[in-house]
Amino acid sequence: MTAKTNTPPEQSASPVPPRILAFLDNAGWGDAHVEPLPGDASFRRYYRARRSGGESAMLMDAPPPNEDPRPFLDAAEYLTRHGFRAPGVLAQDAARGLVLLEDFGDRRMRDHLDLHAGDESAVYRDAVDVLARLRDAPAGPFRPYDMSEYLREAKLFTEWFCIPRGLRVDDDGFEQAWREVLSPLDDGAGVTVLRDYHAENIMLLDEEAGAGGAAPYGQGLLDFQDALIGHPAYDLVSLLQDARREVSETLEAEMLDHYASRTGAGDAFRADYARLGAQRNAKIVGIFMRLSHRDGKHRYLSLIPRVWAAMERDLAHPALAPVARWFDANIPSEIRMANGAPLGDGQ
Repeated sequence: MTAKTNTPPEQSASPVPPRILAFLDNAGWGDAHVEPLPGDASFRRYYRARRSGGESAMLMDAPPPNEDPRPFLDAAEYLTRHGFRAPGVLAQDAARGLVLLEDFGDRRMRDHLDLHAGDESAVYRDAVDVLARLRDAPAGPFRPYDMSEYLREAKLFTEWFCIPRGLRVDDDGFEQAWREVLSPLDDGAGVTVLRDYHAENIMLLDEEAGAGGAAPYGQGLLDFQDALIGHPAYDLVSLLQDARREVSETLEAEMLDHYASRTGAGDAFRADYARLGAQRNAKIVGIFMRLSHRDGKHRYLSLIPRVWAAMERDLAHPALAPVARWFDANIPSEIRMANGAPLGDGQ
C-alpha cells in the first residue's frame, strides 16, 4: 500500500517527494497520510505520517550532500543510552537522508509557555535539570568544541554582519581578542553539548510518552545532531539567552542560581557563561544575517536585536574586556544602541 500525501493548501506547491513515499511504504507506513511541516533554518525538511487509527510518526528528510542524518542518529543513541529522551528511531535509510522517528507530539516548550505563562519557572527548572544531568553523564563520542571551532563561529559576525553593513573592522584584532577571552575554556575537558538547546527544540511529554512508557524529566530533546564535547555553560546560554523567545533577566538569574544549586557552579562558571554567551550571540547575529543575505530568509533579521542585547550584557562582564574593547573601537555606537537593527540610512 502506498503512503498518501495530505498536503495543506498553503504547501500545495511542495508535494511530498516520491522517494519519501517509497521509504514509508518500505518501512510499513504505506497506509499513512503524509503532512509537510514548517521548515527550519537548515536544508532539513520534516513530515508527519499519520495512520487512520491515530498512530503517528515524524519523518526527517536530511538530503545529501547538504545534510547527513548519521550525526543525529549517533547522538540519539548516546542520549537514549544515558537516560535522556531523544525520539526513538522507527526506520532509517541514512544514505538517502531519511529517518522515521517517534512523534513527540505538538507540545513544544515555547508553545506551551505562550499559553501557560504561569508555568514558566517550573518548565525552565526542568530544562535546567536536564543540563545538570547531562553534565554528570559520560561525555559522548563527539569531536571537541575547541578554539578553532569557537573562532570559526565568532568570525561569522565580522563576515556576515560587518561586511554587509559596510563596516571596516580589525579582523586580526577580533581574532586575538577572542583567543584571549576564550583561552580559559580550551583545556581539553568537557561534557556533551547539544548546541541548540532552547524552547523551540524541547518537547513537553506526557508521563506515558515514549518507548517503554518512560519520560525522564518530561522533556523530549530535538535538533541535537551538531553535538560536541565542550563546556557545560554553552547549553545553559542557549536556553537562557534564547534567540527566538524572550527570557527575562530575572528568569535568567533565577535559573542560573538553580543550576548552581544543582551543580555547585560558582563565579568561574558565571564568567565562562558570559564568555560563551558573547561568543554564541556574536555567531548567531552572523548566522541570521547570512540567512537573510544569502538564503532570502529575511524573517531572521527581526530576531537580531534580542540576540544583540544579550551579547551586550555578556560583554559587560570583566572576563570579556578584550572583546568589549574591540567592539568599542570597531562597531559604531549608533549600531550598538540600536542592538544591531538596520539604521535609517539603509545600512
